[in-house]
Amino acid sequence: MCEHGCRASHNERYDGLNIRPRQLRSRETPWEGSYGSKLMSRRTERPYKVDGTGKLARHSAAPCSVPEINGPVVQQKFTSLLRETSRPSSPLKAGALASNDPRAMRGVSRGHSTESNEPGNTGRTHNSGRAELVSRGSTATALPETMKPSGRVIAQRLLQLEHGTSSEDLLERILSPENLQAAWLRVKANGGGAGVDGMSIAQFPDFARQYWEEIRSRLLAGTYHPAPVRRVFIPKPNGDLRPLGIPTVLDRVIQQAIAQVLTPIFDPHFSTHSFGFRYGKRAHEAVRSVQAAAEAGYGYAVDCDLKSFFDTVKFDRLMKLLARRILDKRVLRLIGAYLRAGVKLPEGKVEATTQGVPQGGPLSPLLANIMLDPLDKELERRGLRFARYADDFLVLVKSLRAAQRVMQSISRFVEGRLKLVVNRQKSKAARLSECTFLGFQILRGRIVWTEKALQRFKERIQEITSRSRGVSTFCMLRELRRYMVGWMNYFGLSQAYRIIPELDQWVRRRVRMYYWKQWKRARTRRRQLIRLGIHPAEVYKATRSHRGYWFMAGTSIVQRALDNHWLKERGVPSLRQQWIALHYGAVNPKFNPAAVNLTGTA
Repeated sequence: MCEHGCRASHNERYDGLNIRPRQLRSRETPWEGSYGSKLMSRRTERPYKVDGTGKLARHSAAPCSVPEINGPVVQQKFTSLLRETSRPSSPLKAGALASNDPRAMRGVSRGHSTESNEPGNTGRTHNSGRAELVSRGSTATALPETMKPSGRVIAQRLLQLEHGTSSEDLLERILSPENLQAAWLRVKANGGGAGVDGMSIAQFPDFARQYWEEIRSRLLAGTYHPAPVRRVFIPKPNGDLRPLGIPTVLDRVIQQAIAQVLTPIFDPHFSTHSFGFRYGKRAHEAVRSVQAAAEAGYGYAVDCDLKSFFDTVKFDRLMKLLARRILDKRVLRLIGAYLRAGVKLPEGKVEATTQGVPQGGPLSPLLANIMLDPLDKELERRGLRFARYADDFLVLVKSLRAAQRVMQSISRFVEGRLKLVVNRQKSKAARLSECTFLGFQILRGRIVWTEKALQRFKERIQEITSRSRGVSTFCMLRELRRYMVGWMNYFGLSQAYRIIPELDQWVRRRVRMYYWKQWKRARTRRRQLIRLGIHPAEVYKATRSHRGYWFMAGTSIVQRALDNHWLKERGVPSLRQQWIALHYGAVNPKFNPAAVNLTGTA
């Protein structure tokens, strides 16, 4: 029996021989074990209490000899059971000191004084930076949950370190005055029509000055409801109609503000083979990457077409991808509200949207890249060479058999994982020369525009220079110049030069035909031809002719009157000069495109 009257324990025979390590025996601070202390059962992880000497613990089959418990060892083993580490965001529970003293956050148990940690105190001391296992004469208290962050908190901190922003104030950053001002300037520069409310861009500033504070408070409170988008249809090259959704000016500004904040968060993680709607990347880079793959021996391609991609995006898949990097639930709810805002049809009926991302909003391109990013990661994981621009992508391989195998596996991934629809009629696995990508083809290692692109160019020129348009020549030439310069800036990537002079001749003849039709009467044509330098003896050959407008535009008299120099002064652009400047540049200030001798192909 011990001096307290307890039955002998299994450690009693070692009382005279202290076998504890020297480091423990030399400690000046005694362990705080005593009667009435609550300990934890290793079997049930529940606290039990020794009510007196000679009594068995409830969860133990052996009598407890309190004075012989090896305190430091128990404390070390029971640290995890006491759950000292928890989420830092949880408030302090009862028993922790709720004061401004930093020592109050170190897990000091209730009933213990912290004066022993102060300089000059010679009393009983303990480690204040570590939670005590037992508190004498008191019940076990919950320790403050400020020791170690949980997994979600670690993810938040990594996100903050990686992007320099806190997920908790993401909506506040979106609604900051600087970000909204930049969004408004972008929306104003892009122009566009009015939404379902009929408000134009010019009317928006007055509306914002009057109602923005109320709208901002509703956005922060989560009670803002976006307006439905206005449905419009534009013709596609194949004759079908492409549906577009035009949001209101207010919703366009808010979406642009969201896109400006989310793009730095998502864009760095996109694949380097994704070129669509990204800062610093263009469609030309995607085409050149395909050409580089062709030069490296990748002569076959998988041309996979996604059927109505923007209209078949599943909301749950998209929101799950967004939630991986957006921890602010308010932003997720706002994006979900825009996806489910509905569509107002031309006949006035409003339809609910259950899937799809409406084309026409500033946020749609970013959401499209986020939705297809798992496809990029899957292709990279397989080690495949590819290029993607929005929903148009090519996968490059070295054999037809490999192309067919990749075609089947990628179709299963797109339809199984992404829940998108693959257009089996348009998708194919074939030679790279038989595939088109962004309006171009790779023929014998060179980039050339497709026949469809050339056909659309001619159709558009015919529409602009149509004889029955009823517009002035000034308006016609302004529209013609805008279209031709924009078309050549994109399709000028083509390395085929031989067709360029032929297109220039054809365009100039269309313009001469327009002028000839505008002059109408014979006396007007005679006066204009004489004014342009044609001898009066030759004028009658043209003014008295009954041939058609297209034939007369190709005669020598009309060509000498409306020569190339005269048309250039009127603003008719030259495709040849544009192409030479794009491929060779005008570094030399004395550069003369007319002096460049180009024969055959570039």
